[in-house]
Amino acid sequence: MSLGKVNLVKKSKKSHRVARPNQTGFSSPATHYTEPRIDLNSELISNPSATFYVRVSDDSFSEYTIFKNDVLIIDKSLMPKHNQLALVTKEGAFQIERIGVADTKETFQLWGVITYIIKSTL
Repeated sequence: MSLGKVNLVKKSKKSHRVARPNQTGFSSPATHYTEPRIDLNSELISNPSATFYVRVSDDSFSEYTIFKNDVLIIDKSLMPKHNQLALVTKEGAFQIERIGVADTKETFQLWGVITYIIKSTL
């Protein structure tokens, strides 16, 4: 992803709002338990049987703004497009590569396309 380019995320069609209660008087302190939960699997995963989560163990992928404890969502069923990040195996180890970089002459085996990066703030 080049700097300055904005990739928009589609807004979910599901409503996560709670219907207003019909009660009068004081509301129950437990009303937040009736709110629907946001299921990240249904929001971020299009093919559950081919999707995997990988937690990054160090800062060696900082050139892609991927740091320690970030979680990568990887879909093995997708074919990578130009400039997408992918998890590949190279020399017996997992690496992250940007697909379609012209100056790369190395060979690697595609493991899956990175569809989302969940950032750690800790």
